[in-house]
Amino acid sequence: MGRILLGAIVLATALAAQDMPHAFVGGRVIPITGPEIENGVLVIHQGKIVAVGSAAEIDLPDDAERHDASGQVILPGFVDTHSHSGNVEGGDGSAPMHPDVRALDSINVRDARIQKAQAGGITVANIMSGSGHLLSGQTLYVKHRDAKAIEDLFVYREDGSLAFGVKMANGTNSRKDPPFPGTRAKSAALVRERFLEAIEYREKVERAGEDSEELPPRDLGLETLVDVLEGDRVVHFHTHRHDDIVTILRLAGEFEFKVVLQHVSDGWLVADRIAASPHVLGASLILIDSPGGKIEAKDNRFQTAPILDRAGVTTGFHSDDPITDSRLFNRMAALAVRAGMPRERALYGLTMAGALMLGLEDRIGSLEAGKDADLVMFSGDPLSVYSQVLQTWVDGVKVFDRADPRDRLYAEGGFGASHDQQLTVHGIARGEFE
Repeated sequence: MGRILLGAIVLATALAAQDMPHAFVGGRVIPITGPEIENGVLVIHQGKIVAVGSAAEIDLPDDAERHDASGQVILPGFVDTHSHSGNVEGGDGSAPMHPDVRALDSINVRDARIQKAQAGGITVANIMSGSGHLLSGQTLYVKHRDAKAIEDLFVYREDGSLAFGVKMANGTNSRKDPPFPGTRAKSAALVRERFLEAIEYREKVERAGEDSEELPPRDLGLETLVDVLEGDRVVHFHTHRHDDIVTILRLAGEFEFKVVLQHVSDGWLVADRIAASPHVLGASLILIDSPGGKIEAKDNRFQTAPILDRAGVTTGFHSDDPITDSRLFNRMAALAVRAGMPRERALYGLTMAGALMLGLEDRIGSLEAGKDADLVMFSGDPLSVYSQVLQTWVDGVKVFDRADPRDRLYAEGGFGASHDQQLTVHGIARGEFE
């Protein structure tokens, strides 16, 4: 009974804290959309950013809780456009395309990898199923809040609808025995066939109008593809080889859907083609620092990031967690800088580029008044191997604090760091309740 009462008190305290302004002072603030600010000030209140500027410009609210950030660096929370945390699952082997399958129906919010993502400064992620299908299902855009149920992670769009995309793939992944396609050409043909079915379905619905008797039987998968055709949902397309990338550009042009290219190992070979496509929202890269993996990624190179960026492609990064560790997400940008990407563009790639790809640029990706209070605090230069994430805040609530031994476990690893969570209300020892 005492523990239950303690939990209620801590939860009430956390909620009350959102009503109190927080002022981070004395640190170096990197807004992303503006110049870096030495001796900067960031004020947040009720889940939103209230003010950003220098100490000489910002008057602190009298009732604000002050946080001394001297010697630290404050950035917007990182945006991971491609993650598999939560042990997410998608379509099965019954068909190569499953547009009706929802990632949200399979995500384990108690997965320790969500806490590890917090430890890496990732505040927003696009959780998607694997790439073994031409279309494995609907993705889910999440905020890395502490959660007890999947609804606690939801991101809603301005119209009140759930924020998500659609996961597709080409190349070797989806080439299998029937009913899957055995060749690249057949893969593209099946995608065309399914989109043509969606067009026909849309036409039938439009012709029926208000006449319910004329409506075709409801098809959840085709409804999703209609949303894609109408630009309401973005396709996140797993692709590696240069010819597979060009096939996607061709399909997007034929059916006029919006697409984010995920991985793009050979993107450096067709950067001009990618940049010229009006349907590409961006390219999200995974920069792995050891050889191996699939043969179609053999020509992957760190220089892809600066090459795409110079070509005018919105270029960001993703973890593909667990392929790479969310706790080291910032090293993607560091490796890109080492290959020639300008520092400010690499930091943009960790933050604002991902926000644009998810269609959430008005809410996240930069430190600006009115945006969500998602931020990450580093002990030093965020691209330095010596720097550590000290704190991560989501919607004005601290979800990771390296000074807390329970959070530090997720950052550094050790016994228990990969166990599913029994309770994920921040401030209570996770696993304390039976």
